[in-house]
Amino acid sequence: LKRQGVAVGKKRVERLMQARSLRGRVFSVTKRMPNYKGYIKRGDNLRLHQPEPTKKNQVWVSDITYLKVRDTYKYLTVIMDLYSRRILNWSLTSSRTTLEPSNVLKRAIHERQPDEGLIFHTDRGIEFTGKDFRKVLKKYHIKASVNRLGYCTDNGHMESYFHSLKAELIRGRKFNSMDDLRYALNSYINHFYNKKRLHSGIGYCSPIEYEKIAA
Repeated sequence: LKRQGVAVGKKRVERLMQARSLRGRVFSVTKRMPNYKGYIKRGDNLRLHQPEPTKKNQVWVSDITYLKVRDTYKYLTVIMDLYSRRILNWSLTSSRTTLEPSNVLKRAIHERQPDEGLIFHTDRGIEFTGKDFRKVLKKYHIKASVNRLGYCTDNGHMESYFHSLKAELIRGRKFNSMDDLRYALNSYINHFYNKKRLHSGIGYCSPIEYEKIAA
């Protein structure tokens, strides 16, 4: 509404929706974490004392969530550019492995060609703190940054993204196959979220639009 020049506050929108028995799509997001051995607890949150990024490819954030297909769970790995909120690359797999995040990162690097010194922030999962993944970061001169122990809010932008994805795409739908889910994710991420979804944090622009304006 603000983008269309309509001056209206949040409370008024809430009252109007309530009067028409309309409700926003909101629900909680939970994670099931596998019990990995060899869990690495070392690492610093490089973002704590850093200003917000001023251009693309300064800070990337990543995480993994699970999505249901019939009676099984599939795992979605996503990388986001924190500056524009753009989803740079993603992958859907049947199992949660340490290899797939490395592949997703390599594809994002190939597509974006970031300068040395990029900060890559994640939670403390073994997929991101293990030796193999750290080798990829070192090869491309990327700085590893992780959540403080017990502070999942340190990666709040990814938590918020998964919340939106599940509310806007997943909730109330059943997927009969992995291909069905992958098709829906591709449509949501590449054709809606990156190109059309507006974000208050970037001036009510879509991620791709924001990058074009800033170029």
